[in-house]
Amino acid sequence: MTITTITQGGISGFLHETDGAPQAGLVLTHGAGANCRAPLIVAVAEAFAANGFAVLRCDLPFRQRKPGGPPTRSTAGEDRAGLRQAAAFLRARFPGAPVVMGGHSYGGRQATMLAAEEFGVADALLLLSYPLHVPDKPEKLRTEHFPQLRTPALFVHGTKDPFGTPQEMRKALALIPGRHEVQFIEGAAHDLRRPAFDLDVVVAEIIRLLSGS
Repeated sequence: MTITTITQGGISGFLHETDGAPQAGLVLTHGAGANCRAPLIVAVAEAFAANGFAVLRCDLPFRQRKPGGPPTRSTAGEDRAGLRQAAAFLRARFPGAPVVMGGHSYGGRQATMLAAEEFGVADALLLLSYPLHVPDKPEKLRTEHFPQLRTPALFVHGTKDPFGTPQEMRKALALIPGRHEVQFIEGAAHDLRRPAFDLDVVVAEIIRLLSGS
């Protein structure tokens, strides 16, 4: 596997490549308090690259502007534009390969919003710890766009995640008309750090979603 630094067209990150043509591409982004060097993002990138994916893990525009600051609602559109650029980069670099888009928490949420706005921008979605609501504010759900989401999606979610219980997640995901699956990680919190879970199972499910089987 080779890892190349990518800084072009508003994209800042790292491209993981294996020998030969990839079976698919993956755009992978981070949460509101992290960057593309976060251990979870690196581990996921390595797992997918080991299974024949070209993985672009990249910093969203808000992180490029503010290395230590949080995203803002007023600039979220720029972050979605950054995801669009990253997906276009993979499609141009690896013609014919399907593209998966996603990330952890905020990054995954922006990917779902972009996919709801622009069907076809990605062939599948990978959502790690989707932030369904702010902790202790379960009435303020981030699901307005779910009824427009038709891209096949895999949600990976800890059973101890304060941003959404398993029961809340199941109810919210019922709003999505497109194909979707959820993998609950028993005992894991929002960071998905502990306990360890099998990333190969995540990869296998994404491959299944891409195949339509």
